[in-house]
Amino acid sequence: ATTEIYTLSLHDALPIYRLLLLGVLAAHAAAVPVTLNQDDGAALTAHFVQEVNDVAWTWTAGENARFKGLTLGEVKTLMGALPETKETKPDFRPAEEYDDVKVPVAFDARTAWPECKMIGHIRDQATCGSCWAFGGVEAMSDRVCIASNGTAQVELSTEDMLSCCGFSCGSGCNGGYPSAAWRFFKKHGLTTEDKYPYAFPPCEHHINATHYKPCGPSKPTPKCDKAAIKGEKYHGKSVYSVMPSAIELEIMKHGPVEAAFTVYQDFLTYKSGVYQHMKGPELGGHAIKIFGWGEEGGHKYWLVANSWNEDWGDNGTFKILRGEDHCGIESGVVAGLVSTKPV
Repeated sequence: ATTEIYTLSLHDALPIYRLLLLGVLAAHAAAVPVTLNQDDGAALTAHFVQEVNDVAWTWTAGENARFKGLTLGEVKTLMGALPETKETKPDFRPAEEYDDVKVPVAFDARTAWPECKMIGHIRDQATCGSCWAFGGVEAMSDRVCIASNGTAQVELSTEDMLSCCGFSCGSGCNGGYPSAAWRFFKKHGLTTEDKYPYAFPPCEHHINATHYKPCGPSKPTPKCDKAAIKGEKYHGKSVYSVMPSAIELEIMKHGPVEAAFTVYQDFLTYKSGVYQHMKGPELGGHAIKIFGWGEEGGHKYWLVANSWNEDWGDNGTFKILRGEDHCGIESGVVAGLVSTKPV
């Protein structure tokens, strides 16, 4: 018998080699899981809302139009409270300052000082990570009115704070330090909203019930308008941190305070009840105004004004667990005394 030996030339072997190589690469790709960028995921979906409601027992989630259509990455750009350091954090206010104050079970600054209508006013930071400025300026405006016994009904300018504070406050729409906002108020003062209005109009994702334009990621910080800040301004007199055990006392004696806390994805869905983090990744730091407290269903809460317009949450406000430094909300409270007349 004759044995025939077949040999392949290099030209004939190349196609076979390519097929074998492609097969090896395909098998390797199938064995390695595909990792997607978490920031590309939707910030708000009906499925995620249902997942939250399945596990949340103290609060109710819903599809807030504010974040519908945005990615988690875009929402992160709106989380503008930079973490305070030992260098930026002011000294605590002495405990003896509150000796004459007794804390009730519930308190609401809106009803405690009904003559100061701005306490209940909900603003909108819109497409800018300026929460650090909003939480401060809102509390400052309230305190001017309270200290004046209602004679100084002012809405201080957030734009003045955002655009004119500069690097000493942080990075404008890319975030800032709440304590720096109060230092700026003390040193430079603020004009009023009617003289220097906020640059960005209110926004949210368009649905049938909305009257605002769609939101998006944070935009660049507007340039300070030197002409708008000329003239008399309201000033702060002091800047201090508030001990967690004295937050209620501070609010009752001088008015709302600014605080910062860590936001997780499920917070975007808040509708009612006492918020506790249940699901979703961390998105960043967010500054707000605390103006009261109470109890609901046996759970103690802080009463808080947000800066995401009145269509978000409970008419722009929310309740969050009190007394446990939940999401860090009690560890970074800042405030200050204020002047009641512009100079």
